Order: sequence, then structure tokens, then C-alpha cells
Amino acid sequence: MTQHSDPSPNTAWPDIPFAAWRDTRDTLHLWTQIVGKIRLSKTPWLNHGWHVALYVTSKGLTTSAIPHGDHSFEMEFDFIDHVLHIRKNDGEQRRIALVPRTVADFYADVMEALKDLALTVSINERPSEIPNAVNFSRDTTHTSYDSRYANRFWRALVQVDRVFKHFRTGFIGKASPVHFFWGSFDLAVTRFSGRRAPLFGGKAPGLAPAVMQEAYSHEVSSAGFWPGGGGVDYPAFYSYAYPAPAAFSEFAVSPPEAVFSKELGEFLLPYDVVRTAKDPDATLLAFLESTYDAAAVSGAWDRADLECSRGVPGTARKV
Repeated sequence: MTQHSDPSPNTAWPDIPFAAWRDTRDTLHLWTQIVGKIRLSKTPWLNHGWHVALYVTSKGLTTSAIPHGDHSFEMEFDFIDHVLHIRKNDGEQRRIALVPRTVADFYADVMEALKDLALTVSINERPSEIPNAVNFSRDTTHTSYDSRYANRFWRALVQVDRVFKHFRTGFIGKASPVHFFWGSFDLAVTRFSGRRAPLFGGKAPGLAPAVMQEAYSHEVSSAGFWPGGGGVDYPAFYSYAYPAPAAFSEFAVSPPEAVFSKELGEFLLPYDVVRTAKDPDATLLAFLESTYDAAAVSGAWDRADLECSRGVPGTARKV
């Protein structure tokens, strides 16, 4: 059954107060992990875990095409009609309603739908990057789904994805796609200096050290957006460098509301600052550019060989 979207004014940058949708966020986080792990189980490894991510679409979040023998299939969260679409390249498809339900029920329905499509897969049921998590098939705690706030979150992702993609065009060195990581539940874009990094020693629940080490094998300046959590009880943009140069945290960045969190080791900018700004695009781009500058200057990146002017539609970059 189609659920109606948020009846509030259709602002381009919607309000997504963390406390109001925390439970829905937590449930949706786990649902995206189920779908993301299905992609992970069938897709060849790509550097820095880029093969696992989801992508923003005109209706929600998609896996893109997933190989399965001689076939392929796609899984897309639709936050307008509030269904999970599973589409196989032979034309068969299944739809799973996004409604209040347990994670265990959602997992069972997804796996049954894949089996019906002759797309049987096996995944590691333990959620990633979530402390004290339980297996998907046993999770009867997370049951919330407020379609209004799921829609608002997706609408915010649409705007952030658009600005991140514009920011990405100003770099000719190695750069990641703009993609959504279901482990940390954030949209991210990463630039690379081209130099190898020291062996990463950080840890995250449900992730093997080898995965973290491969993800941070090279120096990065990474920026992203996530809807809150992990001690930050508001949606925010972030930017960090790995390895973080000594002077990185001391740089003055824009806009003035941006701060450096010593606890997290990264710059933070509340989403509401961007949402309520006179020019949200310019405000967010100022944060992205100034925090990248902090990483590139303090890390002595070869900027002349890595950077270019931001792209313009229909106009080739001058060389």
C-alpha cells in the first residue's frame, strides 16, 4: 500500500530533527545493512570498500546492478511509495512494503523474495559498526518506520548528493564516487593525495581489521553527511583527514558555525546551519572547500597536480 509523504511544506532542504525520528533512523539503518550486505556478498571487492555502497536516486537509495551468475538484479529503497523494489534483469520483480515491522520480519521477507526470484544469497547476519548488535533474524526490538521522516531524510540526501557531486568535480586526482555507506549510515565523498598511509589501527564493531586497513590504505580528505548518532544528536556534515596532520585541527574553516570535535577527530557543521542559510549550496561548499584546504595544506598535498576548477554543465575542462 502506498503511504503518503510528509504533508509539511516541500522545502528543498527539509527539517530532520534527530529526536523526532531516532527510532525510525535506527530501524532504517538496519534495513539498509541487510540490503547492503546482499550487495557485498555478490560483488567483487573494489578498493576502499566502494563496492558495498548505495547510491541516491530520484526515489530513494539503490544498490545499482548486482551480479548473480548470468543474471543481475537491483534493490532500491523507494521513499516516495515506501517500498523496497527488487528487480531482476529478466523482468521479474518483487515489492516489500516499508511499514512499521521488526528487523527480523523485514529480513525474512527480503530473503524469501530473493529465493522466489531464484536469487538465493547468504550474508553475515551480524550488523556492522553498531555496538551490541544482534543478528537480523533475531532483532525484534527495532520496529519503527515513520514514512514522513524517511521521506525527509531522503530529500535531504538528494540535496547533499547534488552539492557533493559538484564539489567532486574540482579534483582530478583519485576521488571516490558520492555514495552512501550503510555501515555508518552516511553519504560520503573522499579525495586522495596519492600517497600511501600508515597502517590503520582503528576498530569498529562487526568489521575485521583487514577491512578497515584496506579502507584507509592511502591518505585521504573525506567529507560526509549523517543524520546524527554516536554522541552527535543532530544531523551534521563532517570532514576529516587520515592520517591527520598535526596542524589540521587548528585551521580556521568556513562557515563560522563549523567546529573541530576533539572526541571525533573531525570538523562538524550542523545540517540546520546549511538548511536555514540564505544560500545553502554556497554554505556547504564553503565547508567542503575550507576543510579540504585544511587537509591539503597541513598535509603538504601536491595541489597543483590534483586540483582543477569545478565543472560546468556542457563545458569541457580546459587542459
